[in-house]
Amino acid sequence: MRSFLYFVLFLLLAIIVTVLAAILGNEGAWYFAWLIGTTMIVLVSAAGGAMLDAHEEHLAQSQSGEQRPQS
Repeated sequence: MRSFLYFVLFLLLAIIVTVLAAILGNEGAWYFAWLIGTTMIVLVSAAGGAMLDAHEEHLAQSQSGEQRPQS
């Protein structure tokens, strides 16, 4: 049910964007590209931050594992 609600939400968003593009004429494509580009920049930055955090955590775990005395 949750997936269906997301689908409906994104469908409504796509309809709104399409109507705005029709109203704005030639500039509609520019605004649409700006929205998509901004969204992609934010998502790529968030993914890069998550990867950096995971990499630093992995390095911290591997360094702490090397310093343990073996018995």
